[in-house]
Amino acid sequence: MQLALSTWQEVERYLEHSTGIIIPIGSTEQHGPNGLIGTDAICPTKIASGIEMQTDVLIAPTINYGMAQHHMAFAGTVTIKPSTLIQLICDVVESLQHHGFTHFYFINGHGGNIPPITTAFCQLYHAASLAGKDTPRCHLANWWRNDAITSLAEELYHGAEGHHATVSEVALSYYAHPEAVKNVTLSPEVAPVLNEGENFYDAVDFRNKFPDGRIGSSPQLATVADGERFYHLAVEALTDDYQRFLATL
Repeated sequence: MQLALSTWQEVERYLEHSTGIIIPIGSTEQHGPNGLIGTDAICPTKIASGIEMQTDVLIAPTINYGMAQHHMAFAGTVTIKPSTLIQLICDVVESLQHHGFTHFYFINGHGGNIPPITTAFCQLYHAASLAGKDTPRCHLANWWRNDAITSLAEELYHGAEGHHATVSEVALSYYAHPEAVKNVTLSPEVAPVLNEGENFYDAVDFRNKFPDGRIGSSPQLATVADGERFYHLAVEALTDDYQRFLATL
């Protein structure tokens, strides 16, 4: 059940038997020469739609923008401040909590969102505790941080999965949008990685170290068929995880 495609009466009826909601969240940022700029939002949106087919759940509209300042040297990237993302998450949760929702399950597609999301959870818990109000139950599921996903990526790509513009996320985005598959020759085939003890600090530094936007990946290996395999693994794992989360008090 999609929140955006429901009426308020349908949401009221849903709340009579469930107070959980799934909120996909991603980013609008570069993903190398053949990765879609919407990859980080496309992946959790697609996974959430799969969970919707497995169980009775309400899916909120995807939060398509994230904290992506380190990609701003690449055309098309959009970033929002960490403080803006924190407040946006708090406003979404508090609005839905006002209507009776209690459990908020965020499916995340972007590593840069993790600190703001978890900080937003802390802020929500802090405010509720001091006000003596019911504390919302919030959970963050980073879809790619899953043993089954990691194992399949290693089996298929033998160390070329990488850390940004990964083969698995590009493949999953292609499965979601096969009409947008990009056939690009990449050089080098496997992108460079950071040296031990090295880091990147801003957009210019990121592009200097990773000129085509990839980190350690070879996403020309991505296929629609592989994306379908990652999709099914993620849907199975996160459906189970969501059901366990709903059972928490």
